[in-house]
Amino acid sequence: MEPVILCYEKCTTCKKALKWVAEKGNEVQIRPIKEENPSAAELRQWHETSGLPLKRFFNTSGNLYKELRLKDRLPGMSEEEQYQLLSTDGMLVKRPLLVTENGVCPGFDQERWEQLLGAE
Repeated sequence: MEPVILCYEKCTTCKKALKWVAEKGNEVQIRPIKEENPSAAELRQWHETSGLPLKRFFNTSGNLYKELRLKDRLPGMSEEEQYQLLSTDGMLVKRPLLVTENGVCPGFDQERWEQLLGAE
């Protein structure tokens, strides 16, 4: 499986991550997160693979997160409800989101990306 990066073209962190990946010479598939938002099933699988808390998959600095008051609402929601919510709009998902055979990393963590992409 070719690594996939879910990103938003106007996001500066996504641009930085894509530039870094290109400089490293890694082959990746780019998936526009706004147009092709992840399904609840994909999110569940990625979350389980990552070993991270589900909250890490939310774009907590995004306008939609704030508008929906998710800081207050998430603690009362089941994981299934959170997956369903995340799947409704790619702008709720932390980006860029790297998905590889070796693991998943929401957000651009250069060291973690190096581990995941270097082992491909």
